[in-house]
Amino acid sequence: MSSAASSVWKDRQTICWKNDLQQDIENSRPEREFSLYNESMDHSVVIIGGGPAGLMAAEVLSQGGVKVDIYDSMSSLGRKFLMAGKSGLNLTHSEPFEQFASRYGKRREKIKPMIQSFGADELREWARGLGIETFTGTSGRVFPKEMKASPLLRAWLKRLDAAGVQVHLRHKWVGWNTDHSLKFKTPEGEKSIRAEAVILALGGGSWARLGSDGAWVDWVKQAGVRVEAFKPSNCGFDVDWSPHFRERFDGQPLKSVVLSFQSFRQQGEFIVTRKGVQGSLVYAASALLRDEIEAKGRAVMTLDMTPDRSLEWLVEKLSKPRGSRSMASHLEKTVGLKGVKVGLLHEFMPRQDFANVERLAAFIKQLPVPLIATRPLDEAISSAGGVDFESLDEHLMIRELPGVFCAGEMLDWEAPTGGYLLTACFASGRAAGFGVLEWLKIPR
Repeated sequence: MSSAASSVWKDRQTICWKNDLQQDIENSRPEREFSLYNESMDHSVVIIGGGPAGLMAAEVLSQGGVKVDIYDSMSSLGRKFLMAGKSGLNLTHSEPFEQFASRYGKRREKIKPMIQSFGADELREWARGLGIETFTGTSGRVFPKEMKASPLLRAWLKRLDAAGVQVHLRHKWVGWNTDHSLKFKTPEGEKSIRAEAVILALGGGSWARLGSDGAWVDWVKQAGVRVEAFKPSNCGFDVDWSPHFRERFDGQPLKSVVLSFQSFRQQGEFIVTRKGVQGSLVYAASALLRDEIEAKGRAVMTLDMTPDRSLEWLVEKLSKPRGSRSMASHLEKTVGLKGVKVGLLHEFMPRQDFANVERLAAFIKQLPVPLIATRPLDEAISSAGGVDFESLDEHLMIRELPGVFCAGEMLDWEAPTGGYLLTACFASGRAAGFGVLEWLKIPR
């Protein structure tokens, strides 16, 4: 695909995604505004943020007999959730629990109790209760049978509506007033809101256009809460391609390779871009690669471009006389290597080593690809950083702000794609909801 064609394709893809997202937003709107209010409810809780964590907290609280008001800065709820489902909503993963928990890295012990209470099995059963059946793909990932997010979100909002949850859209939280009330900017002007308890489910720092802009950080810091700086997670990386490689291979997928870096080794695929690399296999290793770049200024991942073939097999095949064939033709004819894979060899392998069969085979099995920077935070699928767990008690309440709880991506954790992100968002929202019930002394 040429650079111009790739650019046109990406532009069209972006337009299609935006159009599809808008259609999903319209489809997910409840049939009427959230207006029910149960006068018998004795307690009132505000939730700021209408993504999966905030909505799950609202469900727990409304089932506990609490009056719940959700405030969101956007014109509809769950925008990032809908975007996550554009290529098939990956709700969770079917792998064994301990392996599942290990995906949360250094925050494993903080996330583990939440997903023990509400993990993959519980999430699938919860979706079934909304009329959404799920299936497990060949990779172990779990998807709704309809694949998209909008049917699930629509059913969920309908259930919350029936439970009396009220939603206030285009209400952007801008901190606290001096009397500790919540301050919002709205189309009608500034508003102040009071509640017995508050759950902040404001998202991380990626995809600002969908509501996760990280604007809350300063207000929370001013209240004495420790917040780790946001970093891109599940992100792409910059590579210093040559002009020829950049123009020739922009937009090309690199399939059936094994990426290795430190303790990470996984087979999959990713995409070459004008700036560098992106895609599921790169995202899976992104935390380690990002931290290496932070520490040393760059990270060198290695690629095995023939994972199903041994080094010895390559040497044997490549030792056959080349004759008048070009090197590109010889590689394709003998070992099936062509296109972007051959381009990568020319990009990072010393020219003189092409004449040495053993060296050529070794580079095919272990090609070093230097990464020089992460792509910008707002391009990342998710973010690391956020509210430090040490600032929270076991119920996710901020120690310095009694009655204020946190949930979702605004907490300082990260995980690879594969259903782990959404599972922890659901689980932490649920945990915060039960934390509020405990704070208000409402029996579970």
